[in-house]
Formats: sequence, C-alpha cells, structure tokens
Amino acid sequence: MRYSTERRAWLVPLMIFASLLCFVDCRRQSPAGETEAFQLDDPEKQKEIVLEVEGAIYTNADFTKYLKDSVGDSLKSLTGAALSRLFDEFVDEKILLKRAQNEGVSLSEDEKAAYLAKLKSALRTETGEEPPLEADTAALYDRLLVQKFLSLLVKDIAADDQEVADYYEQHKSEFLQPERVQVSQILLASEGQASGVLDKLKNAPEEEFRKIARAESAGPEASKGGVMGVFKVGQLPSELEKVVFSLKEGEISRVVESTYGYHIFRLDKKFEPRLLTAEEAGQSIRTKLLEQKSQQAVSAYLATLRKTMDWKSTTENLSFPYQRIENE
Repeated sequence: MRYSTERRAWLVPLMIFASLLCFVDCRRQSPAGETEAFQLDDPEKQKEIVLEVEGAIYTNADFTKYLKDSVGDSLKSLTGAALSRLFDEFVDEKILLKRAQNEGVSLSEDEKAAYLAKLKSALRTETGEEPPLEADTAALYDRLLVQKFLSLLVKDIAADDQEVADYYEQHKSEFLQPERVQVSQILLASEGQASGVLDKLKNAPEEEFRKIARAESAGPEASKGGVMGVFKVGQLPSELEKVVFSLKEGEISRVVESTYGYHIFRLDKKFEPRLLTAEEAGQSIRTKLLEQKSQQAVSAYLATLRKTMDWKSTTENLSFPYQRIENE
C-alpha cells in the first residue's frame, strides 16, 4: 500500500513515541560511580558492520552519529547498559525506516523545510540567533520519515467517551486537587526599601498593592501587578511557602528575606482541596488513553516487524560490551 503526502497535522502524535524511541533528545544520565570509558570513536572499528536491514547496512560510524544526535554532551557518561538500550532503539528506528520506505511513505520538500525550520527555531538562542544544525540533514529526514510513518500507523486510534468515563471512575484519586493558593508579591532589593513599602501597604486596598508592585517591584511579575500564579505545597521554596500558606485571603505578609531579595506577599485567593469533575478531567484522560494505546500499538507492530523482516544485528562488533535487555 502507498500513503499520499497530503498536508495533515501528523506531527502532533509524535510526542507519543518520545519515551518509546527517544528520537530527539534522550538525555540519559548515568548514576554516579557507574560511568564506563568506551572508545566509541575508535577508527579501527568505525567501518565494522553492526546492523543489516533488508540490504541496508549500518556500521559503528552510523551508530556513533546516532548517539551524538540523540544524547549530545552526555555521550561520554553513558554506561554499557544505556548504550545497549540506545542500540536497541537504533535497531528499531532502522527497521521502521525500511518498512516506511517499503510502504511508499515519503516526505515532501515542504515537510522537510518545515521540519528544519522548527528545529532551528528550537535551537534559537536568547539573542535570537539560530546556530547551524550540527546533525546530518539526511539522518534528520530519515527520523522524520519514521515519525511520519508512526503517526500514520496510529492515526485511527481513538478513545471513546465511555472509555474516558470508565477511567475517571476507576482512578478518581488522580484528579483530587490539593489545597492551592493564588499569591502575589512585591520584591525589593533592600530590607529598608521593603520596610518602607510595607508601611505604605497597611490597610491599603488591593489596587494599591497592584500599583506599588508595578512601580517598585523587581520581580518578573511586576507588570502583572505582582501576580505570581497559583501554587500547591511543594512548588515554592520552603522558607517562602511557610509564610504564604499561613496567610488568610487578602492578607499581606511581613517582609521575608530570601536569596532573591526581600519579599512582601499577598494571598489573593485560597482554593480548597477538590475533586475535578469528569468534564474537567476528560481531555487529560483522553490524551493519556491515546498515548497508552499508541505506545501499545507501536510496541506490538515493532515486535511483528522484528519477527517478519529480514534483519540482523552484529553486536559483537560494537565498541562496547552489548548487554541484552529484556522487555520490562
């Protein structure tokens, strides 16, 4: 069968497979004390074949390039177990690539251009500069082709309303929101300045707090009248959290010192613990179910391809001792 290259929103489902195939940014850190030194760039081994998939041949050089694109600066800290997992993902990607090619999946020039533009935008520095892509564009297009193929594979997967409702009833504890507070602050550079501002705020209405925050606060939320947002326990530094959660609605705190400066907090609103309704939780449940179903579908499809396609890995040629990892 052949797939057309019609314009469609097929990039969205790719997030589903990030944890499964680790296509773009697998930042795998090795536990302390387990780092092993491997000569992954050993020139004598670079030309040795490590994988063959229906006539396509891949060497240690290809796998090393894959590693550099996947883990970047973390490459030297990878353990043998981590490298083995990445090799398994490399194998999966190349099997899927060959299958996609066999099925007639292709990329249009517009899709390639849009993908490169998206990558460059993601790499844009704070100054607005776009550094050149270090990765081989041919390798990037191969990965994009695999991603497109996977999105086509799962495009008809759905989670109906009954499945969403059943999940909600069976997992209500996941949707219990703890106590939360909406808090605002005025951040000052010195204790004296903060004390002076606090004096101004005695018995002052909310609008006065907002006015002073806009005019005098050094905090990033000053332009919003000091509104920091909504927080639950554990989301603020402990020394600040104790003060904030002890306030009543509309109450202004004492001056609180931290490494950031001198804070004056206002508790705008307190939200009591509550259970999200089925309607409120519906979208997140549907997304989770779609992700689960898609991962299961891709895993099953890969298992079938591994059994039916003509491929062979030569792990003894790798630049590290390969460790076979059973499916968890």
